Amino acid sequence: MSSFRSHCPHLDSVGEITKEDLIQKSHGSCQDCKVRGPNLWACLENRCSYVGCGESQVDHSTIHSQETKHYLTVNLTTLRVWCYACSKEVFLDRKLGTQPSLPHVKPLHQIQENGVQDFKIPSNTTLKTPLVAVFDDLDIEVEEEDELKARGLTGLKNIGNTCYMNAALQALSNCPPLTQFFLDCGGLARTDKKPAICKSYLKLMTELWHKSRPGSVVPTTLFQGIKTVNPTFRGYSQQDAQEFLRCLMDLLHEELKEQVMEVEEDPQTIMTEETMEEDKSQSDVDFQSCESCSSSDKAENENGSRSFSEDNNETTMLIQDDENNSEMSKDWQKEKMCNKINKVHSEGELDKDRDSVSETADLNNQETVKVQIHSRASVQSALSPKRKKQHKKYRSVISDIFDGTIISSVQCLTCDRVSVTLETFQDLSLPIPGKEDLAKLHSSSHPTSIVKAGSCGEAYAPQGWIAFFMEYVKRFVVSCVPSWFWGPVVTLQDCLAAFFARDELKGDNMYSCEKCKKLRNGVKFCKVQKFPEILCIHLKRFRHELMFSTKISTHVSFPLEGLDLQPFLAKDSPVQIVTYDLLSVICHHGTASSGHYIAYCRNNLNNLWYEFDDQSVTEVSESTVQNAEAYVLFYRKSSEEAQKERRRISNLLNIMEPSLLQFYISRQWLNKFKTFAEPGPISNNDFLCIHGGVPPRKAGYIEDLVLMLPQNIWDNLYSRYGGGPAVNHLYICHTCQIEAEKIEKRRKTELEIFIRLNRAFQEEDSPATFYCISMQWFREWESFVKGKDGDPPGPIDNTKIAVTKCGNVILRQGADSGQISEETWNFLQSIYGGGPEVILRPPVVHVDPDAVQAEEKIEVETRSL
Repeated sequence: MSSFRSHCPHLDSVGEITKEDLIQKSHGSCQDCKVRGPNLWACLENRCSYVGCGESQVDHSTIHSQETKHYLTVNLTTLRVWCYACSKEVFLDRKLGTQPSLPHVKPLHQIQENGVQDFKIPSNTTLKTPLVAVFDDLDIEVEEEDELKARGLTGLKNIGNTCYMNAALQALSNCPPLTQFFLDCGGLARTDKKPAICKSYLKLMTELWHKSRPGSVVPTTLFQGIKTVNPTFRGYSQQDAQEFLRCLMDLLHEELKEQVMEVEEDPQTIMTEETMEEDKSQSDVDFQSCESCSSSDKAENENGSRSFSEDNNETTMLIQDDENNSEMSKDWQKEKMCNKINKVHSEGELDKDRDSVSETADLNNQETVKVQIHSRASVQSALSPKRKKQHKKYRSVISDIFDGTIISSVQCLTCDRVSVTLETFQDLSLPIPGKEDLAKLHSSSHPTSIVKAGSCGEAYAPQGWIAFFMEYVKRFVVSCVPSWFWGPVVTLQDCLAAFFARDELKGDNMYSCEKCKKLRNGVKFCKVQKFPEILCIHLKRFRHELMFSTKISTHVSFPLEGLDLQPFLAKDSPVQIVTYDLLSVICHHGTASSGHYIAYCRNNLNNLWYEFDDQSVTEVSESTVQNAEAYVLFYRKSSEEAQKERRRISNLLNIMEPSLLQFYISRQWLNKFKTFAEPGPISNNDFLCIHGGVPPRKAGYIEDLVLMLPQNIWDNLYSRYGGGPAVNHLYICHTCQIEAEKIEKRRKTELEIFIRLNRAFQEEDSPATFYCISMQWFREWESFVKGKDGDPPGPIDNTKIAVTKCGNVILRQGADSGQISEETWNFLQSIYGGGPEVILRPPVVHVDPDAVQAEEKIEVETRSL
């Protein structure tokens, strides 16, 4: 074993052993519990032939090391060596590090000539070797103890009217794709943004799902962080669970988001864009524009949702090193205003003129209830259309799990022109149809016959007059019985049908047709292009009827399994799985002034239902869940094929063929494979740069990003899902290292010059001119020079704060702007360009010399007296 050489001092105790001996031992079993492989460990101590099981079993190999002080052991599946005393891996003649030389990397003296002489590239930087994937990385294994005492059954203590938060957290906790991300990929919960909600959430999930299973925990740290950013949840008053969910998920997305690498578009995408005559990039569609959300904000406020205004008055331009929580709060509030969409012009339109549209030939004059789509908008989205950052795309585990896409089409009833809009949603806010709405939805339909896939607006197929008469009689009988005895018969399918029903645009809601150049009557209809992995449904409950001071809610029945969304899927959608199973339900009880929230959740380990009422956790029956008054529901894509595939791949670990090549794969994608019904193609771009190396900023925690797979596992995954790229060697990218050093130098220089110029500006007694600058652009520049944003902003964009009058550019009244000196403006404009110049000149007061002399004379006479 002379080849086993590293910095471990315990290598001298290794006995003579050959590769053939290790292979022969791999076919054996643990000498204590007799369990067979994979992942058996052989002791390497001289004259010791012990073979024991690993962590996936009883871990007898560790027990053997502790009892005998034999520190070195080798994994018989991967042939990798571990030292218990040094707590590290001992490598063969192989060491991960930077590439010794790259032909396209400039010499150091050239780098210094380019102005980065203050920085040096580390010559001895090495990457830690990622761990080898084991069974738990490929499938969720239910241990025997979990069947008797399942994890995740920990309550949350109420810390002052926080049942709304507790119910929301328990519902999210029982969403396996999200929880497994934090449990398996916790090292990715990294952020420099305060209050670091993702770290608090990671800590909470670790406590809730710990094997020791405490009775209850107190989510103080997470709650304090939420209150720091969003003042809505300060104090001790009852709040809305759905609003808390949106706030938490948006904050998690902002802290965990990463820019998506630009990759070559596949032919299908290009063909789709050509067909739809798309005039904007996909990134324009992924993020909403703040200006387009004003109407939807008004509608949301009319429905009783809580909102808060933003104070745009900036009192200082000095950059502070410490975090400004109030400013973060305002940024979150500004973004929140873009989170609800119910207008067609909420995003860039994809227009197409048609003489006739077959899908709208049978439009009737039905009135439908108003609908909403909640989507996440990034702060970076509120930019000028010509901005460079407009084309950036971001993703996070939140968007991977909860984001879906709706195609919204509007037809002008005068010229038949159709405008198509892609809208990203995070949850669906469904109205609960009233009696009249139900009658119209069922007037020519039957709830069990479904129209062919892709039809929009109707969830049911037309039937004959007999079915109509029977449905009418049923609705009439129901309407005659008091609602406290037998409320309106409403199903979740009814709510979805109302959501996707065709909506007439007339009267005050007429459609502005670009072809007709005037307001026209129109019709809007929606289809789903992409369903999310987990579908969050919010039932918009209102005060329906008051009797004996108790709020009577319309009961909405919902399936625990097999929710079929095929009727609402677009014809050209690539989605294959449209069947969903229920994960959790948030309910509220009581009157409108005091509701109490609880959650019913299905435990993923034993498949049983539990009621989470603050710190109390109780097992309940399925009938109890179905009779609940649902407020928020979480549905998960259901696929037996995905479960079978996970078991098949996991069983491949039993094949004891040592790999000549080891493949590195993203932990995030493996988490998708482990928990998603449709994990999609393999994506290793989360730990690679565009040059194929590891970005320098990720080198320090590469073991949190990557796992190593044997060749047979990689081959099977790649043949099934495609994607990539295949990675057999990890190295720190020199090109990115050089670029990062240049950017850091630029940040430092720009920040120092700005502070110096701005300090001089503050010391001026009466400046002759003020240059105005958009605070929106300034915040982006500030994020760049502080290192919060990796890329510099685009050109200065003052278009939103400027208005032209009589040929002069002046400051728009109430604009979100700041004031800087002429020197500061020239400095920033020389780097970034843009404009226009918006100049303020304080009025000059004309002083009469004679009046001044008279005042001085009076002052002299007064002093003499």
